[in-house]
Amino acid sequence: MNQQAFEVLGFYKILEEIESYAKTNLAKETIRKLRPLQDKRKMEQSIKEIEEAMKIIEISSSVPIHTLDEMSIYLSQAKKGIYIRADQFPFVISFLEHCTKLKQFMRDKEYAAPNVSLYVQSIPDVSELTEEIARCIRHSNVDDYASSDLAYLRRQLSILTDRVKEKASQLVKSKKYASYLQDKIVSERNGHLTLSVKREYRTKIQGSVLDTSASGATVFIEPIELADMQAEIETMKLAEESEVERILYELTEKLLAEEEAINLAIETMHYYDVLFAKAKYSRVIAAKPPFLSEDYTIYLKEARHPMLGDKAVPLTLSFGEEHRALVITGPNTGGKTVTLKTIGLLTMMAQSGLLIPAKAGSKIAIFQHIFVDIGDGQSIEQNLSTFSSRLVNIIDILRTTNDRSLVLLDELGSGTDPGEGMALAIVILEQLYQKGATLFATTHYSEMKEFADQTEGFLNGTMEFDINTLRPTYKLLLGQSGRSQAFEIASKLGLHPKLIEKAHQITYKTYRNFHHDQNLKELDFQQQIVVNKYARKSVEKKTVNPTPSREPIFEKGDNVILTETDEMGIVYQGPDVQGRYIVQVRQEKRTMNQKRLKLYIKGTELYPEDYDFDIIFKSKEYRKINKQQKRKHVEDVWLEEE
Repeated sequence: MNQQAFEVLGFYKILEEIESYAKTNLAKETIRKLRPLQDKRKMEQSIKEIEEAMKIIEISSSVPIHTLDEMSIYLSQAKKGIYIRADQFPFVISFLEHCTKLKQFMRDKEYAAPNVSLYVQSIPDVSELTEEIARCIRHSNVDDYASSDLAYLRRQLSILTDRVKEKASQLVKSKKYASYLQDKIVSERNGHLTLSVKREYRTKIQGSVLDTSASGATVFIEPIELADMQAEIETMKLAEESEVERILYELTEKLLAEEEAINLAIETMHYYDVLFAKAKYSRVIAAKPPFLSEDYTIYLKEARHPMLGDKAVPLTLSFGEEHRALVITGPNTGGKTVTLKTIGLLTMMAQSGLLIPAKAGSKIAIFQHIFVDIGDGQSIEQNLSTFSSRLVNIIDILRTTNDRSLVLLDELGSGTDPGEGMALAIVILEQLYQKGATLFATTHYSEMKEFADQTEGFLNGTMEFDINTLRPTYKLLLGQSGRSQAFEIASKLGLHPKLIEKAHQITYKTYRNFHHDQNLKELDFQQQIVVNKYARKSVEKKTVNPTPSREPIFEKGDNVILTETDEMGIVYQGPDVQGRYIVQVRQEKRTMNQKRLKLYIKGTELYPEDYDFDIIFKSKEYRKINKQQKRKHVEDVWLEEE
């Protein structure tokens, strides 16, 4: 499955949501890499395990998962011969304790999750190691009683330190130094006890100057009487540090000896973290386990797009038993695109071993490929138009699609000339169907609806529209094609029925009666017609033909019916001296006698007074060149009248 499909359908956003429920960075990374599978057995196993995990969460939402982040680093550090520091061991203790807690937690939930609880058996018993580390480490420091030697050294250090302090206190109070001292206090400098001596008397006291005050008036001297005792303390501290390092190395070696057990515990903890993140997300979106089919049948029962939350309108769809292609029509913003995305995204989720937001009993087909052409996809870098960029994507889909592909196409053929776009859309659908793909396509083209009605394997569907509220219901109806509802909306909003009936006849070549809403005043309709008639009469008075060759029956822009063929055309020029008019019929200009023409709708009723008829009668290229010539003369360019 390609990157574009994941992005367009919002699969990565689903993974981000699931990832937010994971505790460890390792689990978050695993979730980010989650992709659809092809193996039905693995999908079903994953779905079943998530179901069991959800049952566990219902009993107790507090699952003892550790953050894990540092354990692998500590093991790697230990293998390099670097001991784990005392301030790092509390994390190790916490991890080991969580292993024990998780084992007990899962054993207690075995009745609710018989399969998921089995994984905890892979965590070895690490209680002895936990107790040993906890005995030696207290408050991020090596405990005094971690070894008998350390206990002895620290007791001796405490005794010597007390003696030094007592001696320093005696010196401060002695008459021998009283006149030399700046302050009668003992100060500590660089770990040594010193006396605050006036600068001018610094030679009167034997010892080492360790510091000077900011003003320079005071020097801090370690008296010779304290130096020997301090040296003994330093020696004792070195011995203490050496013993602490020995204990840390010993604890690190014991941890390293259990490397295999710890790695197993990390893997198991990581597995549970990923699993419970999926389960927690499934609970939030009220997801249920789907059945998985390999016969490409899809049954969605009140399925919802997971990113829409409470705003999602449930989608019920049964498809694939008799048809392999569905053409969906309906008004804009009616939910066609959301329907496509829901089908595609839920398929991706199920194939990734996830539960889906749909009622129990829903069924998802397993596909090898999911291809998507939805949205703009415009490429600025390649200077491609919307139509071109989408066509490049569709060409790639045609090249790669097989009978195990799900193809989702939104507004196929849009962005270009309607006639050509419709024709391309039909041949593309036909070719994809012949390749065996399962197809879902949305369209506005009525010809595509007719194609789907008449082609075996194709089915029409429409998004329901509530004409009473003028709002789409976002519900998919199979077996029928929809319209844009423009005429119904116009009637509901108060456009004169006569105008709507004419518009309907132009579009569908058949008459249909439209009744106005009784809540609207009759005067509203009369004003529409009166205003239009008055404007038409005003234009007629202003139009003067000083030398008419013949009194005109028809005017430029009038819609006329060719009585012999029952075709409809638009008057372009005329009449000439023989009473003939040039009429455009389906982009072709024909010369017709006025007797063979019958007025259908006056052009003044269809077009504003200053309407540019070149839009109808001239090609786009002709209008472009004509516009350039009007601005300035363009050399070597001749404009041939069309």
